Amino acid sequence: MKGHSHPTNDVSLNPSGNRSIRDVIDAVSTSRRQFVKGGVGAAALATAGGLTLGGLVSTVQAAPVPPGPGFPGIGFDSIPASTDIDPGTGSKLADMVKVPAGYTAQLFVAWGDPIMPGGAPFIGDASETAADQMKQYGMHNDGMHFFPLLGTGGKPGSTRGLLCVNHEYTHEDILFTDGQVGGGYTIAKTRKSQAAHGLSVLEVRKAGGRWMVTKTSPFGRRITANTPMKISGPAAGHALMMTREFVITDLASTPTGGTTDGRKAHGTINNCANGYTPWGTYLTCEENFNGNFGGSGLVDTSTTTEIGKLNRRYGLSAGGFGYRWHTTDPRFDLTTNPNEAHHFGWVVEVDPYDPKSTPVKRTALGRFKHESAQYVVDKDGRLGVYMGDDERNEYIYKFVATKPCSPTNRAANRNLLDEGTLYVARFDADLTGVWLPLTPGAIGKDGVALRDNPNFSGANDAEVLAKILIKARMAGDAVGATMMDRPEWTGARPRILGFDEVEVYCTLTNNNRRGTLPASVMAADGSTAAGSARPPVDAANPREDNVYGHIIRWRETGKSVTATTFAWDLFVQAGDAATAKPAKPTNDYQGNIVDAPNGSADYGAPDGLWFDPFGRLWVQTDQVGDGSGDWVNIGSNVMVCADPNTGETRRFMTSPNKCEVTGVAMTPDGRTMWVGIQHPGEDSASANPTQFSNWPQGQFAVESDGLTVLPPGRPRSSVVVITKNDGGVIGT
Repeated sequence: MKGHSHPTNDVSLNPSGNRSIRDVIDAVSTSRRQFVKGGVGAAALATAGGLTLGGLVSTVQAAPVPPGPGFPGIGFDSIPASTDIDPGTGSKLADMVKVPAGYTAQLFVAWGDPIMPGGAPFIGDASETAADQMKQYGMHNDGMHFFPLLGTGGKPGSTRGLLCVNHEYTHEDILFTDGQVGGGYTIAKTRKSQAAHGLSVLEVRKAGGRWMVTKTSPFGRRITANTPMKISGPAAGHALMMTREFVITDLASTPTGGTTDGRKAHGTINNCANGYTPWGTYLTCEENFNGNFGGSGLVDTSTTTEIGKLNRRYGLSAGGFGYRWHTTDPRFDLTTNPNEAHHFGWVVEVDPYDPKSTPVKRTALGRFKHESAQYVVDKDGRLGVYMGDDERNEYIYKFVATKPCSPTNRAANRNLLDEGTLYVARFDADLTGVWLPLTPGAIGKDGVALRDNPNFSGANDAEVLAKILIKARMAGDAVGATMMDRPEWTGARPRILGFDEVEVYCTLTNNNRRGTLPASVMAADGSTAAGSARPPVDAANPREDNVYGHIIRWRETGKSVTATTFAWDLFVQAGDAATAKPAKPTNDYQGNIVDAPNGSADYGAPDGLWFDPFGRLWVQTDQVGDGSGDWVNIGSNVMVCADPNTGETRRFMTSPNKCEVTGVAMTPDGRTMWVGIQHPGEDSASANPTQFSNWPQGQFAVESDGLTVLPPGRPRSSVVVITKNDGGVIGT
């Protein structure tokens, strides 16, 4: 995910002489092309060659998208892109959320709202303390999921439940009354920033026809950068997980002089996308954790030491992303506490139904910049979890649990995510792929087993496996995984309405280094600095200077998550049908989105991706969001709905100025949807917080309870609740 405190997506226009993706796929066997044709319909035909984009869209009729196998249809028309400049300012897009006719979007919860007993209301001038923030909804919300509470007859209800929401990062200049550095940077500021990270658990209910947060609920909970955690799985207790021990208070992190046992940790940060489990727990994914660390002195990034290689490969440095935590909290100082960074980059399991439970970092799922964690339980009851590593040139992973999932015994699944096999994907040019196991006996590109690779060698295979998981990126380098264009959210198509494949999708947001010169790939020894390679185009990532991104999908062989091979195709290449950008040999920038009329649902930088329970595919975007540069025709960020059978797409939502649309959840009956709006007005200065946006206060007068007046003064990351005016299912 992009953000004020995260790496920017710089534009590169370096030329490349690599061959076109059409040349690559034309070299594929006829039988493989036929699979693509049958599996994805029109969207993939444009990718595979043989149809012009104009000829493709002319075959699409402007009418409701009809039902198909595993898909109930789309019943709304695309809304226009938000590209008009706000007449009040002359310099920004309309600062509001828009949805189709027949739908209503209302503000549901915003940064700073109280969510538990004792929580104070948001004031508007950022004068709340860290203690206040600990009982308030966090900043910059991201992935989310709705967990129903039992209703009539003991069945999951659709009028009351728990909404778990991630908080990815903080905009320091609006988090404090005087900005990040005004008045000096103190431990009080660090603690407030840490308290705004993590995730929120809210009790939500519908009463009197209106959805609202139960602000005094005993389920209300904040999990932050300092919450006690367990570390479980194969990497727990390893020496690389042992850190300096601290006593953490509001006033200081004080070293005890001891060392932790590598089985406990404090906090979760940079919580981006999410997942959940069949047994009713929430999975929060730690992404750009490296940016929260810094160094008071030298930070080892050499290629000759173990810590240096790890820091280099995971992008850790003395400067980080501009957070100053390390200057007041020695726990985040890489110079004096280098192993602390190894406590982050995991999938964390949280039980929302038990407010007193301790979150667990599940190390068997590997350590990288986790974007999401999508589970699938196959026909044999085996559990797979699909994950992306959100950085340029990183990999797609799968974890397969050793034991089957119990559909009736929640307790039996409690530690299911601690034992299994982690795989990394290789996408081959013939549209097949291989899941490469990351195990001690796995053979690397150099013909050497990982247990004999100096990066992972240990006294026994248990230690080797621990190192593989802590250094999952380096293990992917060693076995030759396919470098991807920022793998973000994964989504699994529901096996309903006659569809029974294990079919998984992944958004590939962009990669401005793809196809640029001088060409380079990840070093097999794991020494490549994070995000620094310049890989050539390939079948799975076919566009140089991939500004607009694409979505890839695959079907597991034998319809089983345990398969070690799969068939894949490109679901869509995003783009701008009206772009004026000069085409490149492998990139016309127009994409092949199926819509009618052509360009009516254009989008770029696909990020969030989610299947609703009825089989509709929803895609959310993360670009600059102000209609500038490459986005002049696309405008603000959006959420679109797509037919997985044909690729036909409709634009469902547009968003405020300079924000990201991210996170989506739905009640079991499909009649209520929550959608996240992150960092509206990003990049505003502390002296003028509403410089680019005054949302949501500029659009909504009151909060979801219909009573609480929204205070002005700060743009606020928020969640809107969307319903259909006729009370029907969203999307129909």
